[in-house]
Amino acid sequence: MAGSGASPLARAEHFIWLTARVLEQRRFAYHFLDGGADQVEAALAAYLNEDGGYGHALEPDLRGPVSQPLHTAHALQVLDSVGRCGGMRMERICRYLTEVSTKEGALPAVHPSQRGYPSAPFIPIVDDPPSELLATGPVVGLLHRNEVWHAWLFRATDFCWAAVDSLERSHPYEIQAAVAFLDSAPDRSRAEAAADRIGRQVREQRLAVLDPADRAAYPIAPGYAPGEQHFPHDYAAAPGSLARGWFTDEEMDRSLDFLAAEQQQDGGWPVNWRSWAPGTQLEARPMVTIRALMTLRAHGRAVV
Repeated sequence: MAGSGASPLARAEHFIWLTARVLEQRRFAYHFLDGGADQVEAALAAYLNEDGGYGHALEPDLRGPVSQPLHTAHALQVLDSVGRCGGMRMERICRYLTEVSTKEGALPAVHPSQRGYPSAPFIPIVDDPPSELLATGPVVGLLHRNEVWHAWLFRATDFCWAAVDSLERSHPYEIQAAVAFLDSAPDRSRAEAAADRIGRQVREQRLAVLDPADRAAYPIAPGYAPGEQHFPHDYAAAPGSLARGWFTDEEMDRSLDFLAAEQQQDGGWPVNWRSWAPGTQLEARPMVTIRALMTLRAHGRAVV
């Protein structure tokens, strides 16, 4: 059992074994305990549906069995993290993405098939949902990074460029989605120019808390929960991200110091978005904990 004097990683490991779903246990083992990719993929397969998409509350804020773009995007991130974005599994996923796309060829945040199943009140379900950069950007960026080529990707890429080029007043999650796209978009010069412009907007609109000691001075986006703010490390989760250039070394160091200090007494990191059902926060905290550890490690912070 990890005591109060244990390392951040040992405390997090105890928290994972105590609270996490099998998928997050397998992911933690892969990233920090020399576990295998096969075990991660086997755990992820429990969420896979016959239509090639993923459901079953893989993203905790959408409950029920039906496949959803947000679940499938999360599954792709898991597969990417263990080097399994290839083969027929990607063909099946891209076929699902094609089937649920809007008329613009992009993804809605939530497909109407979610209606009738529990979901977070801050995630609207409509009959004709619009295309969302929030849902499409991370998926398109990931597919480009893994050199996955599919007919769906061409129109979806065009949508992402149009959405990024039109960004003016935005909010942190949409900015994160734009970064996920730009970090792997094939046209690097265009991506760098777009990231430079968006970075200036982030600073002008105060969408990143640059001084954690003065959090109250930074606005909270409309519809976000109290305290649901974003920091430099949320945009630049790794040093190679285009978003890293938005922040000074001092700002990034303060952000990473804040992230490290956010580890709770039980070894896990907190969820800062709105909790709406008994199990959602319990399921989300291990996911947030793994992300925090990976961000700290990517930036050279010791977690062992």
